[in-house]
Amino acid sequence: MHRRRGFNGTGYHYYIRKDGTVHLTRPVERIGAHVKSFNEGSIGICYEGGLDCRGRPADTRTPEQRAALRLLIHQLLEVFPGCRVCGHRDLSPDRNGNGEIEPEEWMKACPCFDAEQEFKEFAAGDTEETQSKLNYLKNEKGGK
Repeated sequence: MHRRRGFNGTGYHYYIRKDGTVHLTRPVERIGAHVKSFNEGSIGICYEGGLDCRGRPADTRTPEQRAALRLLIHQLLEVFPGCRVCGHRDLSPDRNGNGEIEPEEWMKACPCFDAEQEFKEFAAGDTEETQSKLNYLKNEKGGK
């Protein structure tokens, strides 16, 4: 899909198959192409599925995907402590200005579950230390 839209490879850093296999699809030091206006300083994770049998957004994660995602987020937060864990929908604009992004404001429904709620025990908010680590990786490994 990303190549058809003119991107050089996948925009996500990680892809989780239905069997729970995690694939690194883009080096984390390379800026992603996974969520408009938030690609720099973020790591994109997607999972196989996300649509029901009628093609509508739905949480279709398998138990293996749930476990793999949980482990991956835990591992990433060990390297980048204090990062915000959220989904595309959580980065949509607050169109009515009430300070809360509500379902009718979502630009995308993915990840089709409440990532902030599911991983709240891991989350602590963005930190300068995390941004420094991402910048270091980008500069050390030639990320763009």
